[in-house]
Order: sequence, then C-alpha cells, then structure tokens
Amino acid sequence: MGLHLSFRFLTRLWYYFRIGYATYLTFLIGALNTLTVLYYLLIRNVPALQTVFPRFIFFAVIAVGLGMPLAVLTGWLHIKATPAWVSEVDIGVEANPYYYKLAPGHQREVFTPASLEVLRLVKRLAEREGLLRPEEEARINELEEKMEHLLKGGYIGRPKLRAAI
Repeated sequence: MGLHLSFRFLTRLWYYFRIGYATYLTFLIGALNTLTVLYYLLIRNVPALQTVFPRFIFFAVIAVGLGMPLAVLTGWLHIKATPAWVSEVDIGVEANPYYYKLAPGHQREVFTPASLEVLRLVKRLAEREGLLRPEEEARINELEEKMEHLLKGGYIGRPKLRAAI
C-alpha cells in the first residue's frame, strides 16, 4: 500500500512538473529567447531595421504588442474556425476512461445509485399500472443492467486503448 501511495505521489509531482514546465517556464524562456535572437542576430545586423529599432526594449515592446493579439487570433482560429480542436477533443474522449465508466465520487456514490433507484421505482409503478410494453421493459432492464455494471466498476462501450491516427 505504501509503495502504491509513494508511486502515486511521484507521478502526481511529475504531472505538475510537466504542466508547469511546458505551459509556463518554456513559454517564458522561449518568448525571451525568440525576442533576443531576432534582435541581436537579425536587427543588429540590418542597418535599416536598426534605425527602426535602435534598442532592444523598443523591439520587445512592439513585438509583444503585435505578437499577443496575433497569438490570440491564432488561438481563436484554432478553437473556433478549424477542425483541429475537434480532433483534439475526439482524441481526449477516446483516451479518457471516464467516458466509459463511472468516475469516483458523487457520480458513483450518489447520482448513479439515485438514478437506478428512480428507474426501479418507475418500472415497478409502470408494471403495477400495466403501462409497460415488452420492448419498453426490455430497454429498462438493459439500462438497469448497465447501471449495475457501472456501479461495480465496469465499462460501458469500448474505450479505445490505441486510437487510430
């Protein structure tokens, strides 16, 4: 048990490290590196550009002032106007096991058991009143079996372990 908790703790630290490093540190370092390389290797060696940007700070302010709106526009296009984001979400759904099984917590402990009880109650009431047709009863029974399977930790559907390209 202790080894499992230590491994879990280490994997959580690794995940936080990757997010912090990839999202924040490399972005900052990459942006500063790009500005520095562009200025000192390009602008300082082209006299016409050096007259427009005599100091690094002027170049950096203008580059950031133009680059940020351009990056926002590119991000907006990526999310709203291209199929790229839809593909990313599709891959995330295929890879996430919780689209095929119950997540721990309120979903498993409260909502699904409550839904199952309501389903059983409605089924009993409908049976007593003679309102259930055979095909409806079959669908309800199938739902009941699936909910019980999920509550036992099973999967519904087919999670794609290795999604196709």
